[in-house]
Amino acid sequence: MTTSTPLPADLAGPGPGAVTGRRGPARITAAVLCALLGTGLTAGAAVTAWNDHRAAHRPLPAEAAYRAAGSLWRDAPVDRLLPPVLDGPGDGPGGADRTWTRIALAPDADCGPAVLNADWRSALAAAGCAHVLRATYTDATRSSLVSVGLVFTTADSATMDGLRGRLPAPAAYGFTDPQRATWAAGVVAGAPAVVYAVSAFADGRVQDAPQPAEEAARPAAVGAPAQAGLGHEAKAVTGRLERAVEDLAAPPAPHRTEPESAR
Repeated sequence: MTTSTPLPADLAGPGPGAVTGRRGPARITAAVLCALLGTGLTAGAAVTAWNDHRAAHRPLPAEAAYRAAGSLWRDAPVDRLLPPVLDGPGDGPGGADRTWTRIALAPDADCGPAVLNADWRSALAAAGCAHVLRATYTDATRSSLVSVGLVFTTADSATMDGLRGRLPAPAAYGFTDPQRATWAAGVVAGAPAVVYAVSAFADGRVQDAPQPAEEAARPAAVGAPAQAGLGHEAKAVTGRLERAVEDLAAPPAPHRTEPESAR
């Protein structure tokens, strides 16, 4: 039997299952790299989230927003484009208040002759007419009717501006052309769209010719339509619907709220 001299404790290797108190250089380097990688991934995710947040809330450039507004006829609720009730405080003769209620809503339509008369199709030829929304309103006394239309085009803002003051009397939805009393039309600011309104007496009486609303709304205007305030109605309803489309077309204001990861 042979014997061996025990090694000193500081020279003896670790026994089975023993845990050393020191880490090798390779393990330390790996730990540092893992920590750096984790920090980089976290920071990268935070930056991506912040950029995505800013992009989602960044207003569109003016021209892009203008083009996007051309799809409002499809994307916006019809009750926002053609509200069930239009309030017109001070819009009547002598500053009287007016209210109009929607009583008929036409199906979506293209720009064919059944919807737009020849004069309008000719006027809109360069603008590329795309879609028309129509409805009929009546006043609180139900003594008058106002036929309205929103005509969306594919044109740019310069082409649409060229239509101002050049639009003829439009056709009416809800009553015949000989019943048209007054009319108004306007180009929407901020959207490739035109708004029009045509007024008539609810009893269906025939008129000599439709009169521009601006003329019929003058204090010195004469004739039954002017005396009944139909010029005021066509003018006011056109303005109300123009503003409704403008509000929908306006790009949202940028938000200042920061995402949680950036706080």
